[in-house]
Amino acid sequence: MAKAASWALRWSPDPAQTGTRAFETIEDDRADSHPAGQPHIFVEGNTFRFNMHTVDRDTSTDRQRQEVTGCRNGSSFLQWNNGESWRVTYQMYVPSSLKATTTFTHIMQTKQPGTGTGPITVTSLRRVSGRQTIEHKIFEPNILVGRTDLEPLQNKWIDIEYELKVGTGTAGSVRWVIRNGSSTVLDVTKTGVDTFLADRVRPKWGIYRSLGDTSGSLQSTYLLLRNLKAYELV
Repeated sequence: MAKAASWALRWSPDPAQTGTRAFETIEDDRADSHPAGQPHIFVEGNTFRFNMHTVDRDTSTDRQRQEVTGCRNGSSFLQWNNGESWRVTYQMYVPSSLKATTTFTHIMQTKQPGTGTGPITVTSLRRVSGRQTIEHKIFEPNILVGRTDLEPLQNKWIDIEYELKVGTGTAGSVRWVIRNGSSTVLDVTKTGVDTFLADRVRPKWGIYRSLGDTSGSLQSTYLLLRNLKAYELV
C-alpha cells in the first residue's frame, strides 16, 4: 500500500546562525539610493528586519524595493518545480507605520527567477474604498484569493501559512491562512488556477511598493519576519 502524502520540512533557517544567507538573493537598495540607511535588510535577534525609508528608491525610480528571494540551504536553493506542492509558514509583524496604499504595496510574492518577469502571486497591503486591507491575489488574471482588514493585525505577531500547488492552466492552487493568536482570521483556497510561468517558482519577502499612492500613507517603516519554514508535499 502506498504511503499517504505528507509535508516534509525542507528549510528552517536560524537567523542568528545563517544571517541573510538564509535566502537565495538579497535586493537591498539595488540603486544605492540611500547609503546612510544601509543595510536595509538584516538580522535583529531572532528576526529578519526590512527597513524602508521615504528616500529609498529602486532602480525603477517610481517605486521602492527591499526584498529577499528564495530559500537557501548552504550552497543550494529549494527548487519549486511544476507539479510540486509547497507550504511556507512564518510569523510576521506589520507595524502601524506600514500602511495599505492606493497603489501596490507587496510584502510577499512568488515569482519565476530572472529579471523582467511578473509576479505569479502577491500578498499586498491595499486600500479598498478607503479601508486598509491585507489581500492575496493570483497576479494574472487578477484573481482575488482572500482579503481582510489590516489594522486589527498590526503591531503584533501574526501567523501566516501559505500553500502553493505549482501548475499550469487549471492545475494549480493556492491556500492562504492568517492566524491572530488562537483565532483563525482567514483560511481561503483557490483551485483550478495557473501558478507557473517557466523554469521554477521561488518566494520573495520584504517591502515592494509604488510611490504613486494618493492616500498619504507612505512613511518610513519596517517589516519583521521570524520562524520561517518551508515544506514539500511528498
